[in-house]
Amino acid sequence: MNRHLREIHELDSESLKKQVNDLRKDLFMLRYKAVTDQLERNTDFRNTRRKIARILTVLRERELGVRGGK
Repeated sequence: MNRHLREIHELDSESLKKQVNDLRKDLFMLRYKAVTDQLERNTDFRNTRRKIARILTVLRERELGVRGGK
């Protein structure tokens, strides 16, 4: 299992929800910087969206009672 994914699984649900909110704010700021031509790395969009998706997947697995990973 990926190191980052393992760290996500170790956190409690409330911490993960807070991280999702923080990452969504970061994504908003990235969009703002892109519009104003202040964005340095375009890969930040993809990386932030993927982090959000990973966390939401773990939260959904917990909600359904499914164990993720191999």
